[in-house]
Amino acid sequence: MNRHAEASQAVPEPFDETRLLDTQRAFDSVAPDYDGPRGNNELIQRMRTTMWNTVGAELPAGSRLLDLGCGTGLDAVEFARHGYHVVASDWSPEMIERTRARAVEAGVESRLSAVHLGIQQLHLLGGRFDGVYSNFGPLNCAPDLHAVAHECARLVRPGGSLVFSVMGRICPWELGHYALRRRFRRAGVRFGKGVRAVGMNGHTIWTWYYMPREFHAAFAEHFTLTSYRGLSVFLPPPYMVDRYRRHPGWYERLGRMDDRLGHLPVLRDMGDHFLIVMQRR
Repeated sequence: MNRHAEASQAVPEPFDETRLLDTQRAFDSVAPDYDGPRGNNELIQRMRTTMWNTVGAELPAGSRLLDLGCGTGLDAVEFARHGYHVVASDWSPEMIERTRARAVEAGVESRLSAVHLGIQQLHLLGGRFDGVYSNFGPLNCAPDLHAVAHECARLVRPGGSLVFSVMGRICPWELGHYALRRRFRRAGVRFGKGVRAVGMNGHTIWTWYYMPREFHAAFAEHFTLTSYRGLSVFLPPPYMVDRYRRHPGWYERLGRMDDRLGHLPVLRDMGDHFLIVMQRR
């Protein structure tokens, strides 16, 4: 999910098809150049590497994986290169076209198939998977987490894993950044219950924010919580990457604190995202 977002605001429920189409159009609009600022963003790559390492620790090469909200396929291609078999899905048809082209360019199309399928459409997907992953917040755009959990339980074998990177409620850098500018409403946007309207490229992404255990509660019937950790707790969020680039050495020290301490109680509930691992019972 693109974090270079504009103003956010709370809106009334319930979720409807119009909002799903709004989100689809937002990501279609940025697909052509999506890998530019994101692909070269050091803070994004740090979080991406943590996701890759976690999936690798949970599931051996050769496993069959489902990617929810694959974007342009950076993660899917990485796993396919390392011997995984990946079904990459996204609600944006333009993102799926980018993923297919990337798979061909990388020579991994025999291990990677890309399908135009929204997270709310998982009931249309068949087959069995060893694990499901989702990176950078696509699940924050899912209108019904309980329905997602039900479908993941159907698709994932017993003992299989879910590895999800989700946008959390408590981002210390974001709170400080906007509070110092007296933009208190923007500083507290993640704390509100319900869906929020987040602007991107002149479009709207409809978004929910979660605490880790609040997120797991939707999956608890079928999945045991294995672990979770904060991502970018001490480091700023990716949309502040210019700060990092001015003083990379100093920020790398903060990054090492993230690596060492992000799993600890209290800190693991903070950060731009949290990385949560669950196991199918």
